[in-house]
Amino acid sequence: MTRWGILATGHIAGRFAEDLKLVPDAELVAVGSRTAESAERFAHRHGVPRAYASWAELAADPDLDVVYVATPHAAHHEAALTCLRAGRAVLLEKPFTLDLATSRELVETAHAAGVFLMEAMWMRVNPLIRQVCELVAEGAIGTVTSVRGDFGAAGPFPPEHRMRARALGGGALLDLGVYPLGLAHLLLGMPDHVHAWAKISPEGVDENTGIILGYDSGAVATLSCGIVGATALTASITGTGGRIDLPEPFYRPGSATLHRPGAEPEVLTTELVGNGYQYEAVEVQRCLAEGRLESRLVPHSATLEVMALLDGIRAQIGVEYV
Repeated sequence: MTRWGILATGHIAGRFAEDLKLVPDAELVAVGSRTAESAERFAHRHGVPRAYASWAELAADPDLDVVYVATPHAAHHEAALTCLRAGRAVLLEKPFTLDLATSRELVETAHAAGVFLMEAMWMRVNPLIRQVCELVAEGAIGTVTSVRGDFGAAGPFPPEHRMRARALGGGALLDLGVYPLGLAHLLLGMPDHVHAWAKISPEGVDENTGIILGYDSGAVATLSCGIVGATALTASITGTGGRIDLPEPFYRPGSATLHRPGAEPEVLTTELVGNGYQYEAVEVQRCLAEGRLESRLVPHSATLEVMALLDGIRAQIGVEYV
């Protein structure tokens, strides 16, 4: 039995708690928050035996095997460090932190302590995304020549909302853009050229951002994210021998369509249960059972490379978090 703790009590933490019930040999035994009231309310709602009024108290619980950190991303670094230094394995919500330097510190801390750490990038452990990657690797659409993806939220977000708060890592890029960027990285790796443009809000965060990744192989990725309009939330992967389309929401799809010249479109489907977070927990438990310090599906190298891309894009569009 793998004993889980959850650090934070917001919407995502609640959905993860629901999905954990679907995972064999998983038990949610503790929750931690910055206030006793919030922790106790969450514990009551989800049937959690122990509630802690601080992150440190949760991390110090010797009965925990792993902690899922679900705070807003501006707090990821501090929360994850608290757990890693206490010797707790960590599943950390995306984006890992606000920048590459603090992300690298977490990875180095985990390595030094011999503790498991994984980014909760659910897209990389989604069964259908994994199937698509296998098809691409097998040459089902030939050599990949382009990846397209968009993630735009309707809003409107008022000036006081965290999505517009620069100090909280607000804007579209870290919260939403990490998905199309992550998909491109998953399929094509690190680009050789990066070009980005954004409309910057009065608060200093990106409202609407376009990104082009270029590869010396000739491949391109055209990506967008925004907080000023709801986009289709779709993606497509084109190769020399066909195309795979991912419907809304592309980062957690229930189907995909394979198009090849001279053939009828082939629809790939999978039965998705729950909210989709359980696949992260299954991967974490598999890694812990095998004594691994990182996941093959969500390796530290991928997390750090995507964070490096995010840093470079922010530099181009002129967004700094303070």
